[in-house]
Amino acid sequence: MIEATTQSRPSKTKTISQKMWTTEEALALFDLSFPELLYQAQTVHRTFFPDATMQLSTLLNIKLGGCPEDCHYCPQAARYNTGIKAEKLMGVASVREQAEAAKAAGATRFCMGAAWRELKDRDIPAVAAMVQEIKALGMESCLTLGMLTESQAQALKEAGLDYYNHNIDTSREFYEKIITTRTFDDRLQTLQHVRDAGMKVCCGGIIGMGEAVHDRANMLVVLANMEPAIESVPINHLAPVEGTPLGDTPAMDPFDFVRTIAVARIMMPTARVRLSAGRVKMSDELQALCFLAGANSIFYGREVLLTTANPEVKRDQDLLQRLGIEVEGAGGICL
Repeated sequence: MIEATTQSRPSKTKTISQKMWTTEEALALFDLSFPELLYQAQTVHRTFFPDATMQLSTLLNIKLGGCPEDCHYCPQAARYNTGIKAEKLMGVASVREQAEAAKAAGATRFCMGAAWRELKDRDIPAVAAMVQEIKALGMESCLTLGMLTESQAQALKEAGLDYYNHNIDTSREFYEKIITTRTFDDRLQTLQHVRDAGMKVCCGGIIGMGEAVHDRANMLVVLANMEPAIESVPINHLAPVEGTPLGDTPAMDPFDFVRTIAVARIMMPTARVRLSAGRVKMSDELQALCFLAGANSIFYGREVLLTTANPEVKRDQDLLQRLGIEVEGAGGICL
């Protein structure tokens, strides 16, 4: 399945020949028994991440609410009555203060999100200054600001941005049931601009929106076949919010969520797979299964992601310590 060089102590930077996946192959993985799937996922995971480290990212909402899009899961959409009021873009000094706190808590990557349909040229100086402040702290930087043009992507690269996040959310086939104000191809175009500018791609999706297994497989095929290989893959568990079209969506089988993590790990062996939104409602045992399946990054350090709840810092620290998982860049077990 994956060609790799062999060493006495495998490295996550080893050279691989990227496999192009088909939907049928992805579905075959989903069809494996749960023990066999986790065995294969853990085998791939240990090959490329032998130290079993957890990468900690902190996510800050730098511009809340007022988005003109109709993403059915998002409480920041202006058209939905979710109690969220639009706010202006945060100041650079406030962002740096939050980044300093995140670094002190152990995060190595600082992610910033704005509820925009697309980045406006007038806002580039401000967000570029934020990126430069993050980099000055010695942290990796990531932005998610909606769609980008070629020149905007280049400007962010010149500011020092490491990652740009732009999720495809779901399969091409299911996409129009979730979003109508931006096309699937619009998203792919922004991702191409990010690649062309020389930045790393952070791209994933949301599980539990009513999609079929076939949709999950197709979404992962798109992600896994991106060239060059994608570096960061957030897998979000839908957190239903009252007032949105998906506010009363029934909870999915947790084992199906773990399966998605495992298949993502097998199909994208070198990526950091991030267990993202929805984690606050997961038991410690479910999170441990996700880590066993190959998730090796979490959002950490703030009790709120963009608008939804996130586990408290102490709970995360305790869980990682109980599992014996080292924190990337911390030089030891947990924090």
